[in-house]
Amino acid sequence: MSEKFSEDLFDIKNDRRLSVYLYRAGFGCWLLYIVSGARFLHELTMYRTDFGIFSFFLMVMGLSTSMVYDYHHNPAEFDTKKKWLIISYMVLAGLVYIFIVRNQPIDLLRTFHF
Repeated sequence: MSEKFSEDLFDIKNDRRLSVYLYRAGFGCWLLYIVSGARFLHELTMYRTDFGIFSFFLMVMGLSTSMVYDYHHNPAEFDTKKKWLIISYMVLAGLVYIFIVRNQPIDLLRTFHF
């Protein structure tokens, strides 16, 4: 690879390719999440939650990098994506807390006092 390719790839202000690659990698992890629930891949079922969270993480990072481009080139589109980025970060933080930090199953009966 040439230096020009790598310089352009990480120039997220003027090039959208990194955000597209992050979206595609997130979609690939999402497909792994779906396929890991299949019976013939029972060896991967213990990684299913990790695939799902990593997929969401990659897609949020793709949204973040595309927003840098939109901030400089499409201000109207940037304003509409801003609220979705905040919501995405909140959902991602909740998923990380529930599935990784807390590391316990959710008991809805105890949570809502039914």
